[in-house]
Amino acid sequence: MSVAPQINNAYVPSDRARFLRAWLQNPLHVASVTPSSRALAQLITSEIGVDTGRVIELGPGTGVFTDLLLERGVRERDLTLIEQEVGFVAMLENRYPLASVLTIDAARLGRHLQGGGKYGATVSGLPLLSMSPRKVMAILRSCFHLMEARSGFYQFTYGPRCPVPRRILDRLGLKAARTGWTPHNLPPAAVYRISRRPELWWQHGAVE
Repeated sequence: MSVAPQINNAYVPSDRARFLRAWLQNPLHVASVTPSSRALAQLITSEIGVDTGRVIELGPGTGVFTDLLLERGVRERDLTLIEQEVGFVAMLENRYPLASVLTIDAARLGRHLQGGGKYGATVSGLPLLSMSPRKVMAILRSCFHLMEARSGFYQFTYGPRCPVPRRILDRLGLKAARTGWTPHNLPPAAVYRISRRPELWWQHGAVE
């Protein structure tokens, strides 16, 4: 008999305080003053499930998206959580002891994680709009090097269009499609799926 995973999605009041404190200390690295809503978490994880395999999560914060990934059947030991804000790291390690929690720069993932094509998806809570084009390109290169050929990079934004400019997508051989929008978030947010263009599916190294 299978046992359903225990999901810690009951957030304590200190989560919001921790998020606000992190934003005040580093507003360019933290996307919002509050954790993302469950509605946004459901949207950004909607195409991920038990068959996805290993998942990279960039900027998990207090674990709102992480909990939905677990609910959708991703195994905790298949999660790689990339978090640079020290205020979140210990909390993530405590809540998700089987996951791999790494305090590294997302643009340098390829230097720390071994083996290309090993991950089924990336879920990003990073504020890409506040980053330089060079850094955004480095993050995408690292993640697509680590992901399987047809895997998706899921990114949310509060803006009216994809947070990755067309010129960057073209340069890396990628495409972006909006998967949905939710008004039940503060502020309202949209989610985009970034993936390799069909003609590049056959070569894993196309965006390295």
